[in-house]
Amino acid sequence: MRLAIDDIGVVLGGRPVVSGVSLAIEPGRVVGLLGPNGAGKSTLMRALAGQLPFIGRMALGPQDLATVGTAERARLIAYLPQTRTIGWRLKVRDLVALGRLPWRPFGRPASAGDRAAIDRAMAMMDVTALAERIATELSGGEQARVLAARAVAQETPVLVADEPASGLDPAHQITMMQALRRLADEGRTVLVSLHDLTLAARWCDEIAMLMDGALAAAGPPETILTDARLADVYGVTAHRAHDAGGLILAPVDLVGRDGRP
Repeated sequence: MRLAIDDIGVVLGGRPVVSGVSLAIEPGRVVGLLGPNGAGKSTLMRALAGQLPFIGRMALGPQDLATVGTAERARLIAYLPQTRTIGWRLKVRDLVALGRLPWRPFGRPASAGDRAAIDRAMAMMDVTALAERIATELSGGEQARVLAARAVAQETPVLVADEPASGLDPAHQITMMQALRRLADEGRTVLVSLHDLTLAARWCDEIAMLMDGALAAAGPPETILTDARLADVYGVTAHRAHDAGGLILAPVDLVGRDGRP
């Protein structure tokens, strides 16, 4: 289903944090939400997840998300927040299994379909070997992958992930982005915020660039991640190259006051 974000605004503490943002995300696409710290990325995602009030309209297909209850939203949108605190001494498999709760009545045991979804999600996030470990005793990166597996196990049409690759080692950053790509290839809609421009250029179909709470630009990585825009939005220069997998982009220096490193 198409995710439509129309003229969204969010006000926190009397201050506009997101203003007039409009995006349309088609199924099967990975859209990277980029922008400097404080640009409004997490706020927009929290509004989409139903955690913050907003003005404007958000819709999934014909369904207005403002009218959707908490239980139904959990069957439509899986949200992986930036904060990765695990407060329960659960085994990893039991924590990932929480992602299946929106799909079964309270108290009913997991079905074969639930177990298959849990197994698949754990494999995608490379946490199968951790299944019997206590989640609170894992490293920060391992906990991040377990929480991502819980969101994947939810099997919703839309996955919203706020900096899911942050703090992961390079191999698991790639594992994370491969998983998001695979979900999109299966027809899901993926919105992911990233600070890593290399991952964004490599794995996202489209980029939505926020700056000061507004949409600065949107389009394919090649079009959006230009030298001029990186200098304007981030104040950096970047090395770029191409291979069979597409654009390779790596920030290398700061832009000086005269526009040069």
